[in-house]
Amino acid sequence: MKISISIIAVVLVLGALMIDQRTNLFIYAMTNNELPELLPPKDEGEAVVWFDDYYTVQRIDERTFAIGEPRYYQFNFNYLILGESRAIIFDAGTGQRDIRAVVESLTDLPLTFVPSHLHYDHIGNEVVFEKTALIDLPHLRQRAVNNTLPLTRFEHLGEVEGYALPELMISEWLIPNETIDLGNRPLLVLYTPGHTEDSISLFDQESGYLFAGDFLYPGQLYGFLPNSSMGDYLQGAQTIESVSGDSLRVFGAHRDASMGVPELNLETVIRLRETLNGIRSGALESTGTYPVVYEVSDRVQLLSEPKWLQDWTPMYPGLHSKNN
Repeated sequence: MKISISIIAVVLVLGALMIDQRTNLFIYAMTNNELPELLPPKDEGEAVVWFDDYYTVQRIDERTFAIGEPRYYQFNFNYLILGESRAIIFDAGTGQRDIRAVVESLTDLPLTFVPSHLHYDHIGNEVVFEKTALIDLPHLRQRAVNNTLPLTRFEHLGEVEGYALPELMISEWLIPNETIDLGNRPLLVLYTPGHTEDSISLFDQESGYLFAGDFLYPGQLYGFLPNSSMGDYLQGAQTIESVSGDSLRVFGAHRDASMGVPELNLETVIRLRETLNGIRSGALESTGTYPVVYEVSDRVQLLSEPKWLQDWTPMYPGLHSKNN
């Protein structure tokens, strides 16, 4: 019996060490400490205009623009959302190029930068915006001193491309489930974690536009990174579904091989929620070893940790949409 207990103790300790070090191993495997080479430019279709040799612009409507980075290997998309009195740029890429020049060509409204989450490829890094708004979550507020938030290594992940850890100067804290008034254009702030603990989406209820960041887009969704959680992902999917109508248009922050803006719909949100419930119940099987892969739809796959590492406890279970 003593031998068995000792063996179990060793296994538990080794397992704990493995869990604690998996993020370090991920970063080590991905790090090259230099900017990636740009992809060659290609035809993006008639609806897309090249702003320069890096950015593209696609008009979704007269008050909404998708600013693409098709030469960056992650195919980032950022969204300029205009009201009558102010504008929001939702995500800002890595800052390898300054997105403010594109924004200034499209509007002269006062601009606020809103990151969908704090990964390096969305916050602009050394690009400093006059105003930055961030989701008001306890673990972020507690670290902010005089509304200045230094990012942590696992929030940022920028060392994989050689970016230093930045600080964000916060001019506005966004309350989950409250609206941002852009002037005759309210946007509902939805807490949609899963990809990270701090991920948000912005929902234009009148038009049915959901700006989803890295929570949902065509391609492989990363649910195995530092600060990822399957329980959070399920909460986020439930929140989006609870406020959405049949005409929902989901605009993601990355795309697959298709041209133009990465767009999905309510059916994909429902499929994601059903997939997560199937994973939790054990009804769905995965492929691969680490990360494991679950098929959500013909355009979306969810990458996760193996079942024994999956966390199904939401970080902030009380921050569902008010409609839940």
